[in-house]
Amino acid sequence: MKQKFDIILSTCVPLPLENVDTDQIIPARFLKATDKEGFGDNLFRDWRYRADGSVVEDFVLNDPKYKGCILVAGKNFGSGSSREHAAWAIAGYGFRVVISSFFADIHKNNELNNFVLPVQVSEDFLAELFQTIQHDPQSQVKVDLPNQTVTNLSTGRFEHFDINGYKKHCLMNGLDDIDFLVANKDKIEAWEHQKN
Repeated sequence: MKQKFDIILSTCVPLPLENVDTDQIIPARFLKATDKEGFGDNLFRDWRYRADGSVVEDFVLNDPKYKGCILVAGKNFGSGSSREHAAWAIAGYGFRVVISSFFADIHKNNELNNFVLPVQVSEDFLAELFQTIQHDPQSQVKVDLPNQTVTNLSTGRFEHFDINGYKKHCLMNGLDDIDFLVANKDKIEAWEHQKN
């Protein structure tokens, strides 16, 4: 899952639903596992499949015209419980970016910790993205992490997005929190010696 971020150019998968909570992202019955592997198979499980395991053909992840590593979701994405498994499922499915007009704070941090970039945009920009994708599923979005911009390439419209400077550094260098500490071990030890 650790991948360096720079500029991502992709088609998008639209999920124009508001208040998508973590139980909808990954149902509670799948939380017994402690390994991140395989969670992508059950992303939005109860929307993707019926109780008998058959495919719900009209759900967006089952529609072959929608592909890409960017999920465009409605307002208040990732609300509900703090389960990190929801971010594991999003990353495991192959999404590298989630665009929404609002994220639940804990889920937003869980995404960042699992190398998924949450990009918060205005409601107007989000509505335009949904319209663009519906009109042309092959339309692309450019997410530029160094410059903190997201661009609808079909219209040329772009917005800036905020990200914590530390998390930006980690994403751009493919580092999790432990990797960052190990990479700075000498500085930490020097500071400790200086303190004593």
